[in-house]
Amino acid sequence: RLLGVPPEVIESFGAVSYETAVAMAEGALDKSPNAQRAISITGIAGPGGGSTEKPVGLVHFALAGSQLQTWAMHQVFPGNRHAVRHASLRHALSLLQESIAQA
Repeated sequence: RLLGVPPEVIESFGAVSYETAVAMAEGALDKSPNAQRAISITGIAGPGGGSTEKPVGLVHFALAGSQLQTWAMHQVFPGNRHAVRHASLRHALSLLQESIAQA
């Protein structure tokens, strides 16, 4: 709700999806008028909650910016909950850093 993700996006695609990650990043950017970029992370860190379609370790990222087109990608990280969360954070910060360097 804080990011303005339409409920139908989560109902149609799930909380862990490309579409939800995009809606989260765009919502964060929209709700933060002074921000130039916003990055979102949504995933399944485990230990449970995974499925064949969406395994534990699956993480979707999206990056939105006031002067760039929103894009998203996903990764599957190995390890336990702590390892997946840590790798996700490092990856998100790396993506953000790359987008700033390219500006």
